[in-house]
Amino acid sequence: MAAPQPERPELIVADRWRDYALLDCGDGMKQERWGPHTLVRPDPQILWPRHGREPGAVWEEWDGFYHRSDKGGGHWEFRRPLPESWTIQYDPLGLTLKIRPTSFKHTGLFPEQAVNWDWFSARIAAARRAGREVAVLNLFGYTGAASVAAAKAGASVCHVDAAEGMVKWCRENAALSGLADAPVRYIVDDCLKFARRELKRGRRYDAVIMDPPTYGRGSSGEMWRLEDNLWELLKECRALLSDAPLFLLINAYTARLSPTVVGNLLAELMPGPAGRITAGEVGLPARSDGKVLPCGIYGRWEAAG
Repeated sequence: MAAPQPERPELIVADRWRDYALLDCGDGMKQERWGPHTLVRPDPQILWPRHGREPGAVWEEWDGFYHRSDKGGGHWEFRRPLPESWTIQYDPLGLTLKIRPTSFKHTGLFPEQAVNWDWFSARIAAARRAGREVAVLNLFGYTGAASVAAAKAGASVCHVDAAEGMVKWCRENAALSGLADAPVRYIVDDCLKFARRELKRGRRYDAVIMDPPTYGRGSSGEMWRLEDNLWELLKECRALLSDAPLFLLINAYTARLSPTVVGNLLAELMPGPAGRITAGEVGLPARSDGKVLPCGIYGRWEAAG
């Protein structure tokens, strides 16, 4: 049987949010509504001018504005006192997630990833309806929205991130979503080393989710470089998959990878099991003019049938 080959790259858009909206974007900045609060942040992908506005003009409507520094980093300016954190809901899956503006401009959530939550939640739920137990491994899991979505769909989940604070945040998100007692393992560890130890322990997973960074350091200072370590990690994850794997999902935000590269990696990784490989971009629709803001890439392998 011929190995599955990637399909033509596709752009998929996260357009099912009620508590989040990309209101406008242009001139390197984006204006977003996060529940009751409006934030303005820089985004390096936004190279086009503001729609219907003079270059350099700023939005009048915002509660928090992130100013980037020429020396690196930046700081938030708040027009009025905001709570340290608040929650928003992703209604289609019944998720409640904590939002907190951080010193490095992030909020603890990448809303475009909702398209991937929808995709794998449907596959987990279908497997559970068929009477199958599903074990999911989420590597570089950040604040755990994907882990919470997988648990909500009925999977047991192992959430791994090298940053203790992010793993704690995942635990909070699980509790907020009514999953405090769900079968979720919270692990602070270097992802590659953890995968190797899991293999030695004889553990197997039905699905793997990963969001590898370009660079990173493990919990003990281990250095991660995407070009050097990604294929190595993928091979370990392939060995961790059960005899009847359900899916494998790769997210990436680095310009060093393209959807075609990720699709080709999956084709090399999964030549045996019958399945389907798709890859492309994820994006967010701007309410102002309908443009789509590209927010990274994905690669998916899913079992046939």
